[in-house]
Amino acid sequence: MSEIVEERIKPKRFNPDEVATVTLSFATALASTWFLLYVLLPFDGALGFWLITYIVFIAIVLVNSRRRFGKIASQDLVAKVVVWSSALLVLVPLVLVVLYVIGKGYHALRPRFFTEDQRYVGALSDATEGGGAHAIIGTLQQVGLAAIISIPLGVLSAVYLNEVKGRFAGLLRTLTDAMSAVPSIVAGLFIYASWILALGQQQSGFAGALALSVLFLPTVTRTAEVVLRLVPGGLREASLALGGTDWRTTSTVVLPTSRSGLATAVILGIARVIGETAPLILTVGGAFVVNTNPFGGKQDALPFFVFRLVRFPQEAQIQRAWTGALVLLILVLVLFVTARMLGGRGPDHISKFKRKRLQKKGLA
Repeated sequence: MSEIVEERIKPKRFNPDEVATVTLSFATALASTWFLLYVLLPFDGALGFWLITYIVFIAIVLVNSRRRFGKIASQDLVAKVVVWSSALLVLVPLVLVVLYVIGKGYHALRPRFFTEDQRYVGALSDATEGGGAHAIIGTLQQVGLAAIISIPLGVLSAVYLNEVKGRFAGLLRTLTDAMSAVPSIVAGLFIYASWILALGQQQSGFAGALALSVLFLPTVTRTAEVVLRLVPGGLREASLALGGTDWRTTSTVVLPTSRSGLATAVILGIARVIGETAPLILTVGGAFVVNTNPFGGKQDALPFFVFRLVRFPQEAQIQRAWTGALVLLILVLVLFVTARMLGGRGPDHISKFKRKRLQKKGLA
């Protein structure tokens, strides 16, 4: 009597039989929905057509897979189809936006865009003349200053909320949640009223950084708090059992273990503020030339650069605005990749350099 060998389910991939089942089911759903809505019924509407097609497609996949693979395997296949289709639904608009920005912005993208400003650009200048070096420098300085202000405060706030749990933890969490809901224009108005009008300071890159830090801080705090909650309690208990103080446990065990998650918190904070335009309109003032001093004089930024140029009637200026948007997109990608490299791949990952240091000490 031969043994029945049950094939193990691999949830992360489709086998050839599942691919054939899904493909035929989609073709059947597409044809049947088209025949029902456009031939038998007086229906017109693309959104409704694709929604009904998807529902029919899932039903057909469930019926066909249950007949071929059994109950459990059919449920697994339907779950995989729903997850993959949801991922595509999210990914496709993102890819279309990126491709659209690339298509509109690459025409005026030249090396001089990274080295020149708008000093000698006139109304009749070509789109390839001049550049956005002043806006790139301004964005890097303003986001960098906002990060210097917000990252230490955000991480310390998260440590207080999750590790210390003092008497003001509830109040701090309430303030953090309230700051998360603050519109960006309100952050700009707050800095404009308090820093520029009340204290008599001028519009500058530092004022823009202050406005961005108001938006940066709650994102870092909330994300870092969630990351610190994921650190196993056994690590804290082991450190305390060996005689470590609360501060030593937090600084040498909890924070290094959550390094990758804290890098993600920084990434989310940068993503929150690097494309903000409304706070910068009120605080940085805008400039057409390079100003490397964020503490004195008006300064430009890539979002403000795009906002200002896209309203010009000249086609060349609109082309430069799209190029600025493309450069901002590239800059965000570079910052994200850098942050992931610095953050590492997780608490159990050992980089090459760290492995070499451990080998020299005889620990690896």
